[in-house]
Amino acid sequence: MNITAKTLNRTALLALSPFVGILIWLIASGMAVQLSGLDGAEFASSEPLARTEALLSEAYGGLDAARETAIGTGESIKKQLDLYNRTNAEMTAISKLAATQAARPLAIYDAKITSKLGKPSATIDTDKLRAQLFYLSNDSFKSYAVKIKLKSGDAMKMVLGGSEIGQAQTTMQAVQSHKAAVGVNAGGFADGGGKRYPLSNTIVDGKYVTGFEASYSDLFFVGMNDKNKLIGGKFASKDKLDALKPKYGASFVPVLLRGGAAQSIPLKWQVSPRRAPRTVIANYKDDQLLILVTDGYNEAGSSGATLGELQDLLKGYGAIDAYNLDGGGSSSLVFNGKLINKPSDGSLRKLPTHFLFFK
Repeated sequence: MNITAKTLNRTALLALSPFVGILIWLIASGMAVQLSGLDGAEFASSEPLARTEALLSEAYGGLDAARETAIGTGESIKKQLDLYNRTNAEMTAISKLAATQAARPLAIYDAKITSKLGKPSATIDTDKLRAQLFYLSNDSFKSYAVKIKLKSGDAMKMVLGGSEIGQAQTTMQAVQSHKAAVGVNAGGFADGGGKRYPLSNTIVDGKYVTGFEASYSDLFFVGMNDKNKLIGGKFASKDKLDALKPKYGASFVPVLLRGGAAQSIPLKWQVSPRRAPRTVIANYKDDQLLILVTDGYNEAGSSGATLGELQDLLKGYGAIDAYNLDGGGSSSLVFNGKLINKPSDGSLRKLPTHFLFFK
């Protein structure tokens, strides 16, 4: 059998190949390999493994520090959140208390003026308004009052007696056609050509119905501005009236109270007529309105209230400003679909203007 050098080399290579592979794997994996017998020499340095271990240790240390930082930050955020929630709850409680305390004087004032009128016979209370009806007893006449708190801008308006100037309808018809909760007659009027026209300055939806007219004689304007506040008085120029931003209003005579003080009543209106059914619109210092309507048998001056008596009543009720509206057979009060007063004509009179209140 001939064994050549080539065959011998192949056999040796095959025999050694497993050991060579193991050696290569050990070196690649960073493990230290020590071979003895070659004069004590060491191979495969341990430096790569030490460096890897150092990097891993540093990384683990960084992770531990990040973990501790995250835990600390989370606890701090939780404490801050708890503090915020407690502070927010305390501020909410303080705000509610402040609102309650702020409303308390108004509630006390409302209870005071309500007690002067007596116990309400009926109440309408919605998001738009609160209207309380009172039946009043007086020595010389019977009267009715409605105290109204307007809660929204569309809770009140004045309407004409029809779609055209000169048309007229009863307060009940106006209430029904406009779906109002409360209705009362408004300004005076003049008849002509079979039509009924409102006197002097009349404003609907912020517009003059027949243009501006400077106040003359004892006529005044009374109505509501764009903030639901009662405005009124005599005006020599349109600019002065416009400065009050009137939204609705009508005209009649005379002014009864200004700033809680009785105004001088012209002699003519003291005696012509002396007594009569009356309608008055007034306000309180918290901007609530007071509608006062008195009964009378006729317009001859023998029954009903005098304007002086109304001044005394209104001052006693705590009213601030008060204006006499059209009276006599025009006086009419509708509350929640029911006619409250007793019209001296025996039935409601058709009128060109009405104040309406909505629920």
